[in-house]
Amino acid sequence: MGSNFEFVNPQFFWLFLLLPVLVLWYLWKRKQQTASLKISSVSGFKSGKNWLARLKPLLFVLRLLALSALIIAMARPRTVDESTKTKTTRGIDIVMAIDVSASMLARDLKPNRLEALKTVAARFINGRPNDRIGLVEYAGESYTRTPLTSDKTIVLSSLKNITYNTTIEGGTAIGSGLATAVNRLKESRAKSKVIILLTDGVNNTGFIDPKIASELAVEFGIKVYTIGLGSNGMAMSPIGIRPDGGFQYGNVQVEIDEALLKEIAAKTGGQYFRATSTTKLEQIYEEINKLEKTDIEEFKYTHYDEMFRPWAIFALILIGFEFLLRTTIFKGFL
Repeated sequence: MGSNFEFVNPQFFWLFLLLPVLVLWYLWKRKQQTASLKISSVSGFKSGKNWLARLKPLLFVLRLLALSALIIAMARPRTVDESTKTKTTRGIDIVMAIDVSASMLARDLKPNRLEALKTVAARFINGRPNDRIGLVEYAGESYTRTPLTSDKTIVLSSLKNITYNTTIEGGTAIGSGLATAVNRLKESRAKSKVIILLTDGVNNTGFIDPKIASELAVEFGIKVYTIGLGSNGMAMSPIGIRPDGGFQYGNVQVEIDEALLKEIAAKTGGQYFRATSTTKLEQIYEEINKLEKTDIEEFKYTHYDEMFRPWAIFALILIGFEFLLRTTIFKGFL
């Protein structure tokens, strides 16, 4: 909110140029009206001047002040208070479907694919303050980690706690992950419904065909952006479990079903991206952020506090006082 002082009609200040003219006119007129008497001596007259003569210029001063107050009133002084309020008029509902299979622990992104994704996705979520966001996890099966919510604290906390675990069946069920995300969005009334589907492998398990899941997305007007995560060639990935329960790593060929991901994106009106590094992944999320803009309406409220009335009233008081003096105390004198 900002407060400013302004004059609506400042051109009336040019009238102040009349004041010196009026002063000169008054002095000239007074000189013309003052009678003179020439005598040889004034010693016989009582000394001292009439106090009314001393106060006579007060009437003219009152008129000048009244005129000045009227000029300021005509210039229309006022204060202006402005405030703005933004309102999200057309929000976007976004569900991020995240692959949490063991291959997401591959170290071609630092420190690994899953942690790199979480860092970049957190920045993306923070950059969407006016949208609802939900999270879906999938590996060999899928489930909703966080339903659609505008509370970013909840979403970020859930995202931070995503880790690889053996609770979810192993494998990569892209169809199941996509179908679960569609299910979270099908009842949405948002102007735009978006799924960001991320995987680093191929669809090798699950009961739902990814193509059928993409047809469901089309039926419910949901746009799907697909991201293939992983460097080209070989990547240091989990290949077994050591006796202590930790993963044993080895070089594994990176396999991503790019043809399927491109088909899903094209069918639903989205786009396919390939993230071969953390930097590339950041660029992809920035691109999606630009493609999916939320409409925000800004309301501007302006409050005017008019201040010309006190000046006009002051001018009327001065004129009234001057008239009163002229018709009473100075009546006989003038």
